[in-house]
Amino acid sequence: MSDAPARDGADRGQDFVKYTFYRLLPEWRRLPEAERARGRAALVEVLEHPPEGLVVRTYSLAGLKAGVDFLVWSVGPALADLMTLHARISGTPLGGYLEVPYAYFGLGRLSEYVGEHAAGGEGATARRRPRGRPYLFVYPFVKKRAWYGLPFEERRRIMGEHFRIGHKYRAVEIHTGYSFGLDDAEFILAFEADAPGVFLDLVHDLRPSEASRYTELETPIFTCVLAPPARVVELAEGIP
Repeated sequence: MSDAPARDGADRGQDFVKYTFYRLLPEWRRLPEAERARGRAALVEVLEHPPEGLVVRTYSLAGLKAGVDFLVWSVGPALADLMTLHARISGTPLGGYLEVPYAYFGLGRLSEYVGEHAAGGEGATARRRPRGRPYLFVYPFVKKRAWYGLPFEERRRIMGEHFRIGHKYRAVEIHTGYSFGLDDAEFILAFEADAPGVFLDLVHDLRPSEASRYTELETPIFTCVLAPPARVVELAEGIP
């Protein structure tokens, strides 16, 4: 039997997605600078060299969300690789001063609703890979149970309006993680955009849609700013 980690999602062409939000404890900021510099370097090394096959992006939330300093977004076909990454983070000197106030987990999946709306984008593939836009907006999502009682064709019709609105905002990339049966939420949604105002306009236009009437939960919401690991840690430490 092979000792290699099972590529859980690879056989089905799927990616696991994990959004882990970290808070840096204030005790770390009181340590001598030399000790903190070594700790920063060790964490950055882990984040810049994840397990093979795993894609990692880091984002700062410094000053944007109470109780959260940065996000590690990890994507890959093997669940074991996600676990290895976060074990390595915890094993660094700085890892002992990190808390995880929020964490979300899901799996990429083909959408059952997109049909002709797929256009090669979200829902047309089970892969979930970052595009590198400067802003990321993340939130868990749960639909009302009444939604699942509707006939499939009715749900598909309603989602057609939802997709048509979304297609007006080509500069916004959506990444849907399916979480039902795996985590507390039904979905974990993430949107990459070039500016916060563009995403705000998209959400505004979706509010009156028929699909929005079936939303049960879409909070907490996180606004995240793309930054390399070294800068993410500096901002968490209070280095402007």
